[in-house]
Amino acid sequence: MKQFLDLSDLSDERLEAVLRRAKQLEANPLSSALRGKIVALLFLNPSLRTLASMEAGVKQLGGDTFVITPGQSSWALETRDGAVMDGDAVEHVREAIPVLAEYADALGVRCFAKGKDLAEDLADGVIRRMAELCPKPFVNLESAAAHPCQALADWKTLEDVGIPRRGGRFVLSWAYHPKPLALAVPAAALAMAARRGMDVTLLRPDGYALPGPLVERAARLAAESGGSIRQTADRREALEGAHVLYAKSWGAPDLYGRPAEEAERRRPLRDWCVAEDWFATARPDARFMHCLPVRRNVKVRDEVLDGPRSVVLREAGNRLHAQKALLLELLTEEGA
Repeated sequence: MKQFLDLSDLSDERLEAVLRRAKQLEANPLSSALRGKIVALLFLNPSLRTLASMEAGVKQLGGDTFVITPGQSSWALETRDGAVMDGDAVEHVREAIPVLAEYADALGVRCFAKGKDLAEDLADGVIRRMAELCPKPFVNLESAAAHPCQALADWKTLEDVGIPRRGGRFVLSWAYHPKPLALAVPAAALAMAARRGMDVTLLRPDGYALPGPLVERAARLAAESGGSIRQTADRREALEGAHVLYAKSWGAPDLYGRPAEEAERRRPLRDWCVAEDWFATARPDARFMHCLPVRRNVKVRDEVLDGPRSVVLREAGNRLHAQKALLLELLTEEGA
C-alpha cells in the first residue's frame, strides 16, 4: 500500500494488523524503524493534533520531518488544473508535490473543503490530484470528504474502552456550531462505525441529513459487516441503549456554499448542545466522543467533556499510536 486516502485503502486484514501494531506502539513507543526516513508534511490548513502527532510519531520511530505551510513558510499554492495564475498563488501543486517527494520518503497533506460546491467537495478531487502527483507514499491528513487518520484513532478508541463491534450502538449526532463545518469527520466516523459492524443511528435536526452518497456508502459497509444505519431527529429514541455518542457539526446539504442562508436555519438550534440529560435513555456507561477541537458549551457542555463519559483525550492520544502504525505499514517491509 502506497496511498492512504481513506480507511477503505486498508483491507480488513491490514486494518486489523495496523490496529494491533498501534496497541503495541502505545506500550513500547520508541524504536529506530524509520531511521534515515523523512516525512514531509504539507498543511494548507491549521492543525494542532494532526501536526503534533505526526511530528512526534515520526521522531519516536527514529525518523524526521519537515513542515510546509503554504502562504506562511512557503509560497502560496494553486491546486486547480488549468488555472491562470495571476493571483496570490505563485506555485502549482504540479511542481510542488513532485519536488517535495524528491526531498522526503513520504508525504502527508491536509487540505480542507472549499465549502462552495457540494459535489466537488464530495469528489475529494484536490487530495486525489495531489496523491496522483506524488511518487512516494502519501497520507491524507484530512481532506474535503475524508479524515482516515481520525477514523483509525476512533476505531482504536472504541476497542480500548470495550465497545462491541456487532451489536454496539453508535450514535453520530449533529451539534450546534456558529457556522457550517465540513463533512470530512462525520463522513469518516459514519463509515468507520458502519464498517465495524455497529448499529449506527444518525441523529440530526430536520434539514441536516448527511448527503446521500455518504449515507449510501455507510449502508453498504454496514450490510457487509452485519450492522445497520438509520436516521432520526428524536434524541431520546436515538440514544436508547446507545454505547457511544459521537458529536460533530456539519452544514445543511441543500444550503451548501450559502452560509448566510444556512445561518438562518441553524439559528434556532442552539439546544443541540450535548448535555448529560441527552444520555437519559443510553446505557449507564455510554461514552462521549469528539475529534477535537470543540467549542465548550456551544457543541457540548462542560459536564460531559469533563465527566467520566468523555474519551476525547484518549481519542487524541490514539492519533499518535494509530498514525505511527500506519507509517510503518507504508514505509517498512514489515508493513508490505
